[in-house]
Amino acid sequence: MASPYDGRVSTLHRLSRVAMIPVAPVLVAQGRRLRRDTPRLPDAASPWHGTVAGPRPLSLLVLGDSTAAGVGADTQDDALPGHLGRELAARTGRGVQWGAIGENGADARELIERYLDDATSATYDVVFLSVGANDALGIRSRGAFVRDIRHLLSRLRAASPDAVILVSSLPAFFRFELLPQPLKWNLYLHSTSLENAARAVVATMTGVHMSPPPPPYTDGFFASDLFHPSADGYRDWARFAIEDAAEAGALRSLMATSG
Repeated sequence: MASPYDGRVSTLHRLSRVAMIPVAPVLVAQGRRLRRDTPRLPDAASPWHGTVAGPRPLSLLVLGDSTAAGVGADTQDDALPGHLGRELAARTGRGVQWGAIGENGADARELIERYLDDATSATYDVVFLSVGANDALGIRSRGAFVRDIRHLLSRLRAASPDAVILVSSLPAFFRFELLPQPLKWNLYLHSTSLENAARAVVATMTGVHMSPPPPPYTDGFFASDLFHPSADGYRDWARFAIEDAAEAGALRSLMATSG
């Protein structure tokens, strides 16, 4: 049975932007200080594509924000795309040809405006969408985020009718040691609100699976800016996401023995 505390937290998630109003001046000041003092790491070096050897190669697209751009790792092979490719290959027994499209700092609306045409210009077997962190940081509304997520997923599905589409959960901001209070708590509330809204969209779509909230971050998960994943962090993330998708049955159609 849910406790009264659970109910209060659920209400705060739905009203996360309203909950920020009393502490807005503090949040603005903390946000400015964070942007000023946090080192800005570069994108992963080119190329943003690669191959994992194996039979009947799958085509994988990683689309998103700084995590698609590999911020925190030296190369994309050591970032999310490369690790996702290797995890997919290990799970399916097939090769993987992977590529990444995205931009550090992009929110869902910016992905649509700047990168969705490129992302839907080819057909893929697997699409991994990582978006929402910057929507939370920008305090975008649930309604706007829902419209954008639905648009992104609908266009990706139209371009790749048979693809497995995997959607990442949002960062667990409450575990970011870099973030001061009350910024940390308020970002957690709002990101959870946006994530819950995205899950409701995903639940209406066939062949789309969204990862659960991540487990506690391990030592070495974060890069030197204490905000983006390191190469080790991307490895842990990719393993978690693909293991979850496999256990949920989302990868069944991709297995080497299928068909």
